[in-house]
Amino acid sequence: MSNTHQFVKLRKLFPEDAAQVAALCNNKKIWDCLRDHVPYPYNESDAMGFIEDCAADDPQVRFGVEYEGVLCGCIGLVPQVDIYRLSAEMGYWFGEPFWGRGIATAAVKLILEYGFFALNLERIYASVFEFNEASKRVLLKSGFELEGVLKNAIVKNDKIINECRFGITKNDFIDFSNRQK
Repeated sequence: MSNTHQFVKLRKLFPEDAAQVAALCNNKKIWDCLRDHVPYPYNESDAMGFIEDCAADDPQVRFGVEYEGVLCGCIGLVPQVDIYRLSAEMGYWFGEPFWGRGIATAAVKLILEYGFFALNLERIYASVFEFNEASKRVLLKSGFELEGVLKNAIVKNDKIINECRFGITKNDFIDFSNRQK
């Protein structure tokens, strides 16, 4: 990852980001790893609806990810409720031109810091389609542990696949971060 992390930042999404979000997210390779509520093809009006939805977050839990000043993807948390209220699910996607540069790993670290210290969460988890090796590597490099495999839990593109559930606690994140220094 080298110094990639110092060039990555999370920021609010704005209406003027709609064209870039649409250009990046309108990619079948990305859609194949996302939940079906994200449309494909993905256009500017889809992006504008997403950006407007994000603007209503209180507190803010969804962000654009910038690398060297360029919007390159999105990352967010879905806070859980009731007895799971100190947990959140994390999700993200990055435009294909930005793959393999350590950007996702840097962005995950930033959202973990935000979730654990600004939102005071105790646990953050992520669900990954079994075939998504790149996302699994990002999570493992960020200190997540594979907590389990949910067999035949997902239907995507008319195929039944396994879901890999990764998780990290606040204390484990602190320990992992201290070991990385």
